[in-house]
Amino acid sequence: MLSGSFFSIVYICSMTEDEKKFLAWWEINRDKQKKLVRQWFVGLPIGLIFVVPIILNLASGWYKRAEMEANNQQTSPMVLMVAMVVIISFLAVFYKRHQWDMDDQRYKELKAKEKQEQVEADKIIRENIQ
Repeated sequence: MLSGSFFSIVYICSMTEDEKKFLAWWEINRDKQKKLVRQWFVGLPIGLIFVVPIILNLASGWYKRAEMEANNQQTSPMVLMVAMVVIISFLAVFYKRHQWDMDDQRYKELKAKEKQEQVEADKIIRENIQ
């Protein structure tokens, strides 16, 4: 009766320390991580990674056609600035929302794993008692 319980006990304790720490951290920080302003500020570097090369490309002048379009009478520098801010903002928020969704999915999977392990542990205990 007890011979099969060793494997089950090893399986029940399969949640790693990192997973336990993540569960505790996500329960505390879940709502804070979802706030739009926080996502925007934290994601700004990702947006800048995409916009800075565009600015450097325009400033270097190696692509003459792009420089001509940027200096065109009809194209205001303000339009380029607004476009860059929109690109930065979109990428920042999109990146952080995606990251939040991935963390939330991981949390739900770990919770399901934890629940399944608890069910199996209860089942083993009931089998060993009988």
